[in-house]
Amino acid sequence: MKLRTVDAVLFDFGGVFTESPFEVARRFGAALGAEPERVLDLVFGPYHEDTDHPWHRLERGEIGLDVAREAIIALGAAEGLETDPYRVLAALGRGGGVREPFVQSARRARAVGMRTAIVTNNVREFREAWRAMLPVAELFDAVIDSSEVGKRKPDPAIFHHALEAVGGAAPERTVFLDDFAGNVDAARALGMHGILVEPDPAPALAQLLAILDANEI
Repeated sequence: MKLRTVDAVLFDFGGVFTESPFEVARRFGAALGAEPERVLDLVFGPYHEDTDHPWHRLERGEIGLDVAREAIIALGAAEGLETDPYRVLAALGRGGGVREPFVQSARRARAVGMRTAIVTNNVREFREAWRAMLPVAELFDAVIDSSEVGKRKPDPAIFHHALEAVGGAAPERTVFLDDFAGNVDAARALGMHGILVEPDPAPALAQLLAILDANEI
């Protein structure tokens, strides 16, 4: 008899179901003639940590978007750089839309009895817009939005919150997909099977589908 080894799949939103905002920010920096990684750091903060950078505070729901924007512009201006996050977000809006194969993978995971959830570092002001891009209720048992729960990746607390939200799933029986290596590393440190979604998402999708194939009973 075939035994399932995975009970839950946790998905990031941006960078999994859509193009990665980090790649957009890198291209934005390069177009300005600036060091892309420095622009990324100024706009989004040191993303492998949970700090008091304005974007991190925004994602925890501690400040609003306008306040964070002013602070981030000031950080860039101090180095002679254009770091208006609205310009980065505008470029993100011109991306390729929703990645339908990942939508179908979430649908399939839930159809075969796995629990599914989105675990996203996100912004209160974007909540309605990003939710409108997916049939959330059809695809996910839970949505863990950093701006709602006051915790953000890579803080282990948000992963523990997510595991409880999908019925107390064990970390070693949970898959987590994200486009940022630091978040994947944090999930792996808790015992999860982490899948890094790179600019070419095909390898990550193949990994996920292989897991679903092996656990479909």
